[in-house]
Amino acid sequence: MKLKTACLFAFAAMISTPAAADETAFLSSLGGSWKGSGTVTTRIGSRPVNVNCTFQTTASGPSLQMHGTCRGFVVVRRSISADLTARGTGYSGNYIGPSGRPSALSGSRRGDNINLTVRWNRDINGDRVAGMTISKLGRDGLRLRTTDKDGANGPTVTTADIRLTR
Repeated sequence: MKLKTACLFAFAAMISTPAAADETAFLSSLGGSWKGSGTVTTRIGSRPVNVNCTFQTTASGPSLQMHGTCRGFVVVRRSISADLTARGTGYSGNYIGPSGRPSALSGSRRGDNINLTVRWNRDINGDRVAGMTISKLGRDGLRLRTTDKDGANGPTVTTADIRLTR
């Protein structure tokens, strides 16, 4: 009986390791200065705009703050930020995109990808929901990708795809 109880406690200890500790280590690996380029589509159906971006990312415990700027053409400059907090295996936070309006983020991490749902505060491309993925690419790479539906029921299209390095 004592052996069964000891095994049960050992098993419980193995499966109840705090997920927040894993998230803290993962988020810490994303900290630093990032720069890179990619494309952004301002309106579904329009041509993507090539952008150059810089981001400063700060991790503190189970929280991550990303603040950056993307430039398209020669004179267009937009600030972008995301503030995320991990609670257990879930993520939540806020996103401020090129419009300057805050939106809610929620989701979870799978491997090296934080998969988020963006809930806009107004209709964008025919609805109020989009997707965002923050992917760690090796030790010194990061990919920011957003997707949205073309209209409320149309196909999903990529609206931003930015690759960054340290």
